[in-house]
Amino acid sequence: MTELILIRHGETAWNAERRLQGHLDIPLNEEGRRQAAAVARALAGCGASAILASDLGRALDTASPLARLLGLPVKPDARLRERAFGAFEGLLYDEIHARFPQAWRQWQAREVDARYPDGESRAETLSELAQRVATVLADIASAHPEQKIVAITHGGFLDCAYRLATGMDLVQARNFDVRNAGINRFAWHAGSGLRLLDWGAVDHLDDALDETVR
Repeated sequence: MTELILIRHGETAWNAERRLQGHLDIPLNEEGRRQAAAVARALAGCGASAILASDLGRALDTASPLARLLGLPVKPDARLRERAFGAFEGLLYDEIHARFPQAWRQWQAREVDARYPDGESRAETLSELAQRVATVLADIASAHPEQKIVAITHGGFLDCAYRLATGMDLVQARNFDVRNAGINRFAWHAGSGLRLLDWGAVDHLDDALDETVR
């Protein structure tokens, strides 16, 4: 078994204002940096043998405090990126709805093969994202048998990982939270694939906030 600890990056200013990021490289805000430090403290004794991260700054910066604490390098992997949303990127959700009403409806309906208008990046379909998630997690597990690996990634990636591990269909409306800096644990077994161990742990964030106000 390989244990995969998958974490969504800390908060950014765009997360706070509900502006879609996708492949745009937006840094952590002050709260995100606090969350990154809290993740490091929570995983200080986790016994990880490697730390991977999306190559976007918000993921790399979330990984950095843990890497320093464990004395491990952060290995960037572009395959851990958020979904590419094309022309949606950089827009508030209300702006997407107003400018691209048909594509908005496809997004909200979770149409798996819908491709939104291109922007700085070519939009990625939901089915393409799901395949990318399945492939990279299998590759990580294959490269690290019987080890514990931490990977810092993004909300859309984690949505697909949860569905892959639980058998939840891509078209089904999300009924689970994907919190910034939440800790999610999976097991990868050769032959049977990904299984969910624990989802959405965020107590470490409340504990860290308590410490700052004492």
